[in-house]
Amino acid sequence: MNSFEDLIETAQNFIGLLLAGDFTSTASKFDDQMKIALNEAKLQETWINTIKEAGTLIQLNAPKTAEVESYRIVTIPCSFQRSIIEVQITFNKEGQISGLNFIPTNMEYHAPDYVEKSAFHEIDTTIGEGKWALPGTLTVPDGSGPFPGLVLVHGSGPNDRDETIGPNKIFKDIAWGLASKGIAVLRYDKRTFVHAKQLTPDLVDQMTAKEEVIDDALLAIDLMCKTEGIDPKRVFYLGHSLGATLAPRIAQQDNGLAGIIIMAGITRSIEETILDQFTYLYNLDGNMTEQQKAELDDLKEKVDKLKDPEFIENISRQDLPLAMPVDYWKDLHNHDTVAIVKTLSMPILVLQGGRDYQVLESEDFKGWKDALNHRENATLKVFPELNHLFIAGEGKSSPQEYMVEGHVEKEVINSLVEWIK
Repeated sequence: MNSFEDLIETAQNFIGLLLAGDFTSTASKFDDQMKIALNEAKLQETWINTIKEAGTLIQLNAPKTAEVESYRIVTIPCSFQRSIIEVQITFNKEGQISGLNFIPTNMEYHAPDYVEKSAFHEIDTTIGEGKWALPGTLTVPDGSGPFPGLVLVHGSGPNDRDETIGPNKIFKDIAWGLASKGIAVLRYDKRTFVHAKQLTPDLVDQMTAKEEVIDDALLAIDLMCKTEGIDPKRVFYLGHSLGATLAPRIAQQDNGLAGIIIMAGITRSIEETILDQFTYLYNLDGNMTEQQKAELDDLKEKVDKLKDPEFIENISRQDLPLAMPVDYWKDLHNHDTVAIVKTLSMPILVLQGGRDYQVLESEDFKGWKDALNHRENATLKVFPELNHLFIAGEGKSSPQEYMVEGHVEKEVINSLVEWIK
């Protein structure tokens, strides 16, 4: 009988194949009975349905083992962006897989101390209409308005309205925290989250930041301005991560905004940011593997190619970092965030976590600072102990930290309230 050490390695490799979408190889690990009970097509359908709303994988957690009669069971909890899925694999004495279970665990939200639930109520709403309509939540203070309003816009990837990452819901923290202090907040599920099935390969290839973020953000701002009980002259925009990077571009298209808030927005190019992030992560434990070195070299080569204006005209997705669509890269290159922010006259608040490894104080925050230093109506603030999610921690930040329950720091909430009011 195989040792548990060997079975754990087999289980981890099996999950890797599932994540890569290689269902032929995964199904080949089954014993004869499992091949009948869960054929390749059924395995693919079950796995896709299990993870479709889970979001991005953050990490594989420590395995658990058990022995029942002649079978050995390895369970590996997989931490995804919005849930933990336990992959439970049963091995027979020959080391073949004779049982497989996917057990999702939704993570319960606990409100932070600064929230006063009795001070506000929530209303379901819809942003836009037709094919790309998005469900949203309007969090409204109790009492008589009109209230100042804030629209929240997410980072990259298929985010839900709470911008859920592990057990953390940073947009829910902000919405409930600000509504407790008399500010109405609108948040909504992102197009790539709600309408993933409608996004055909052709549509994905043509997608830019406009379709992914900007169009829906402008509709959300318009809805907020037209909502009864909201002061249309005091509607603000808050973007986090990609939403922060695009804030100047969105403000340029909606002159009615009272101001914009940039929380962890980059001022470097996205390809430089991706390269820096992978370099940081691969060096976290000080021991880069040969595979990681090769992946980093490949990424560097792709980033260098993007700097060649002729190359980008004749490029395929496979030649680009993270295989992102060509039109997406071109669109970002054609809109200089720093140049745009210099043209805006509205009040601007820039917030940065000092421990953020994704958006750097030394590079990106400095970029905002250099662009806005002369402006009396620009406020820039660094929170030394906070990470990319504006949650406090110690030491070097890592993706694993995002799986620890925390909340947007009270000092950040207070800064937002003070600036908006």
